Amino acid sequence: MNFVKLTLIKIYHSKLLSYFIPTTVSCLQNEINDCKSVLDLGCGADSPLQYCRNISYSLGVDIYEPYLKQSRMKKIHTKYKKGRINEMKFGKNQFDAVILIDVLEHLDKKTGEKILKLAENWSRKKVIVVTPNGFIEQGEYDNNKFQKHRSGWGFQELFNIGYRCYGLAGFKFLRKARVEDSKDADLSTSIKYRPRLFWFFVASLSQILTYRFPKMAFSLFCVKRL
Repeated sequence: MNFVKLTLIKIYHSKLLSYFIPTTVSCLQNEINDCKSVLDLGCGADSPLQYCRNISYSLGVDIYEPYLKQSRMKKIHTKYKKGRINEMKFGKNQFDAVILIDVLEHLDKKTGEKILKLAENWSRKKVIVVTPNGFIEQGEYDNNKFQKHRSGWGFQELFNIGYRCYGLAGFKFLRKARVEDSKDADLSTSIKYRPRLFWFFVASLSQILTYRFPKMAFSLFCVKRL
C-alpha cells in the first residue's frame, strides 16, 4: 500500500476528523457502542467493524473465499461462515446487531427485502444498513461476480420501512461507480472528477451537510431499532 493510500486512511479514520465529518466508521462506532455481539452479513475483506473495539463477538459471512481469507488474516471477526447470506440460518435475537455494509445493492430487490426481514429476526437491538442512495451502475471486479450491482435503495424507501437514514460520502454528483480492483483502489476511487485528491476532500467536507440531508448524499447510513 503506497504512502498516499496510507495517509488517506489514517486521516479519514482519525478520531479528530470524526468529530467534524461523519464517516461509515464513526457512525458505526456510535451506533453499536451498546452492542457486544454483531452479525456482519457480506462482511467482505475489510469490514469497518474492525474499528469497533467494544465488540466481544462477531460473525462474518461472505460468499467469496478470497475476501474471507483476507479478513481472517486481519482477524476482524471472531468466527466466519462462507455462503449466501439469504441461505443462512440463525436464531431469533441471536445477535445484538446485524449489519449490512454495502451489501443490499448486490442483491436483487426480492432477495434484499427477504434479507432485511431475516436481519430483524436475528437481531435483538438494531439492524444497520449502508448502501448507495439509489441505483449506481457497477460491474464485476476482483474477479468476483458478486460485486455487480443488482438493485438500488433510496432514502424514502428505507425510511418508509422504519429506518432512520443519514447521508454519507458527500454530494452524490461528486462520485461514480467503482471500477478498480481492490488492490488498485483507495478512499478516492469513486470520485468522479480530477484531481481526485482535491475532490475527495471537497466530498468529505460536504458530508457535514449531507449527513442531515440524506437525499443529497451518495451513500446512506440507515438504522432500524427493534
